[in-house]
Amino acid sequence: MTTTRDAYEAVIGLEVHTHLLTRSKLFCGCSTTFGAGPNENVCPVCMGMPGVLPVLNRRVVELAIRTGLAAHCTIAPYSIFDRKSYFYPDLPKGYQISQYETPICKGGYIDLPPTENGESRRVRLTRIHIEEDAGKNIHGESASLVDFNRSGVPLIEIVSEPDLRSAEDAGAYLRQLRAILRYVDASDGKMEEGSFRCDCNVSVRKRGATEYGVRTEIKNLNSFRFVEDAIEYEVDRQIAIVESGGKVAQETHLWDPARKETRPMRSKEYANDYRYFPEPDLPPLIVPAELIENVRASMPELPADRKARYVREGLTEYEAAVLLADRDVADYFEATLPGLKNRKAAANWVMTEVLRVARDSDKPFAEAVPPAAEVGALLRMVEAQKISLNAAKTAFAAMVKSGKGAEATIAELGLAQVSDESAIAAAIDKVLAAEPDKLAEYRAGRDKLFGFFVGAVMKAMGGKANPKVINDLLRAKLAG
Repeated sequence: MTTTRDAYEAVIGLEVHTHLLTRSKLFCGCSTTFGAGPNENVCPVCMGMPGVLPVLNRRVVELAIRTGLAAHCTIAPYSIFDRKSYFYPDLPKGYQISQYETPICKGGYIDLPPTENGESRRVRLTRIHIEEDAGKNIHGESASLVDFNRSGVPLIEIVSEPDLRSAEDAGAYLRQLRAILRYVDASDGKMEEGSFRCDCNVSVRKRGATEYGVRTEIKNLNSFRFVEDAIEYEVDRQIAIVESGGKVAQETHLWDPARKETRPMRSKEYANDYRYFPEPDLPPLIVPAELIENVRASMPELPADRKARYVREGLTEYEAAVLLADRDVADYFEATLPGLKNRKAAANWVMTEVLRVARDSDKPFAEAVPPAAEVGALLRMVEAQKISLNAAKTAFAAMVKSGKGAEATIAELGLAQVSDESAIAAAIDKVLAAEPDKLAEYRAGRDKLFGFFVGAVMKAMGGKANPKVINDLLRAKLAG
């Protein structure tokens, strides 16, 4: 039976604002460092004082080009900056310097991971443009204050076409986009610090319809879960309005995570409300073809290309996706590989042991886990049968706590695997001599007792004997 929800289709477009990884702001030399005291990183330029002039940060242009190339955009050789006028306390000039009709990047697309049945999905981009961030309002019980540290921090806004049809797809798009930004070193993507945030444009229409419904914009969502929850709520809200005979108002909403609902903030502005006009204090931005090619030549391997390489080298699609979800994890995995024959074993170790430690820690990934080179050394010892897999896990847990290297930890804990055939043969002889009845049963055809003998020998050797040597010598002695 078709439900009311099934009769409708969501139409979703996303606008992502992300801080760029620069040391200084877009039009002045103030620091972009997060976490400074209120209004420490400010100057007359980013405070909008009379008579000051903006000077464009070249690094911002390079990072915008890197992002555009990674997203398959056309890089505009000529673009201009515009003034976007609106009046909020956190906007000291009374306008924001942005780009409107002539952005630096046009078109492009982001490919989402294939569906379970292998269906490919592509989200088209409208544009990527450069703009400056506003300050931050801080509301107290008796007053509202403004911290202008963020004012003038360089942003790019990445605007998608309304190609998304579900909250789940929106989340997948954002994760893919964030991964690309981190891989090309354009942004750190730290949503908890506000350096990657999203506005959602959501509307609904009857399935099969071609015209778009009236959309609601949900502002400043700073977590994937909030984006997905807000879209789910908004789709249900709009369907309920339409089903009851009402009309959806074109509004801007805020998401209330405590109540899990969107609330109207204001009526939706149109472009003419912002009175866009070319910024008179900045010349047109001319991007030489040589600069574009230099940036292209410096581009790193992108997530999609890296994933394809991992699969070619023997990992599954799932394993590659888990490792590539975070650039730090993928880089860590690759740093464990020198000298290893079994890439899959390294992938499994990182996905289980390393990620478990990282999840359980409140430290950044690089500080929470042992150095990748030491984990690689540990895995090489397993591969060379110098230690057992269980011994490696014991050593890894100790390394997390002590910060010591693999070899030092193995030596300190006495975990080195014994492969001396004479020592293992002596242990086998003692076990067989102590179990004459079971030995007779085995030789009478009870083959399952082989595992019992292996366990007894391993126990006799303190768990340090090489399993392969035990198996080989034990089979020979039982056959004798």
